[in-house]
Amino acid sequence: MGFSVALSGLSAASKDLSVTGNNIANANTIGFKESRAEFADVYSASISGVSKTTAGAGVRVANVAQQFNQGNLNFTDNNLDLAISGQGFFSLAEDPASSKPTLFTRGGEFKLNKDGFVVNNQGSFLLSFKPNGTTVDEGFSEGVFQPLKITAAQGAPVATTKIAVSTNVDATEILPVNFPSTTTASQVDPTDPKTYNHTSSVTIYDSQGNSHIASTYYVTNRESGGTGTANQWDAYFFIDGVPFNADGTKATLADPTTTPATAALAHAPNKLNFDDSGELITDPALGGQPAKVAFGPIESTDIDPSLNVAKLSFTFDYGETSQFSTSFSVKGLSQDGLPAGDLTGIDIDDEGVVSAKFSNGGSDILGKVALTRFANPQGLTKKGDTAWRESTASGDGVPGQPGTGSFGKIQSGSLEASNVDLSEQLVQLIIAQQAYQANAQSITTEKTIMQTILNA
Repeated sequence: MGFSVALSGLSAASKDLSVTGNNIANANTIGFKESRAEFADVYSASISGVSKTTAGAGVRVANVAQQFNQGNLNFTDNNLDLAISGQGFFSLAEDPASSKPTLFTRGGEFKLNKDGFVVNNQGSFLLSFKPNGTTVDEGFSEGVFQPLKITAAQGAPVATTKIAVSTNVDATEILPVNFPSTTTASQVDPTDPKTYNHTSSVTIYDSQGNSHIASTYYVTNRESGGTGTANQWDAYFFIDGVPFNADGTKATLADPTTTPATAALAHAPNKLNFDDSGELITDPALGGQPAKVAFGPIESTDIDPSLNVAKLSFTFDYGETSQFSTSFSVKGLSQDGLPAGDLTGIDIDDEGVVSAKFSNGGSDILGKVALTRFANPQGLTKKGDTAWRESTASGDGVPGQPGTGSFGKIQSGSLEASNVDLSEQLVQLIIAQQAYQANAQSITTEKTIMQTILNA
């Protein structure tokens, strides 16, 4: 009986040495989780046995349990290096057509394969949740997995839908000497600075990403000698030097050579009325107009006969335009259109949202990194390559979004180091070695006793 007890001790100590050695070997493996050998005593007794005096039958290895405590985060210069700060596993698929993850890992050493998919070193595909639209606010379809793919396609152009201009016009200025112009379709002649007081311009874009200059020419209604209308300015709108009205029509001169003769189409300005404090009046009931004016639709051929793009329609917001007794200034100038752009980089935020960034300043939402957690992580089946598979002991995987509920956040540009404490493992190595030597001594002692009996 003594030999079998000592042999079980040797086997247990050997297993402990193997587990500790494996921990030490993987001290620098990204995403590795250390293991712990857990033992249980062996006790056998017959019906007639006396439990108070029955010796144990040795030891057995009850479990080699992995410890899923957090490892340190090491920062890198690669945006596709990912780490989870908190609970959860990266969800991986061995086949890009898979509708659910088959592997789970804490190792975030990801890269692009030849087809643009984000994969790990073993070629497994990182899964993400599909976006519901084109913005983060529209959310993601949690549970609808798709392999994360980065395309090198150009960022699509975006036609301008909003223009915002905020200026201060000088309350002391008077009507320009050459206003109104008599040689152009508009009362303002962009080539003659004496037909307007000031101008502001912004670059806008059509549906194909072509750029156009949208200009506003400001003309006061206050004349010299105190005549005219005080606190009132006219704003004339042009695109690439062509005068347009708010309804999208193009201002033109009369043409008597056509049959029938073509009548002139006046260039109607937007009226900017200010109160006695110099603030813009936006209530029509008080003699003003809304701050936001709808323009269009404008035919592209009216801008340039060679253009053939979608009609331009946008709102023009005069915002915080004011009339104070100080120099003309542009306080704000913006528009929401974009030209075509080239891919410049990938951005992954702490909630796992993956965005493609383009040279035009735009971005595309590609997905949201999918995490999975388990009721019993220690029940996962070890697959190797710092990956695990789901099992009946682990329970079903619960998918979720980073930073929500009990799921951890994503750290882009960092990797989770092994959670092995080398000092602790070296001490454990000494303990396991002593246990092995002690059990070996038990065999030697048992052998001596048996030899003594046989020689008696």
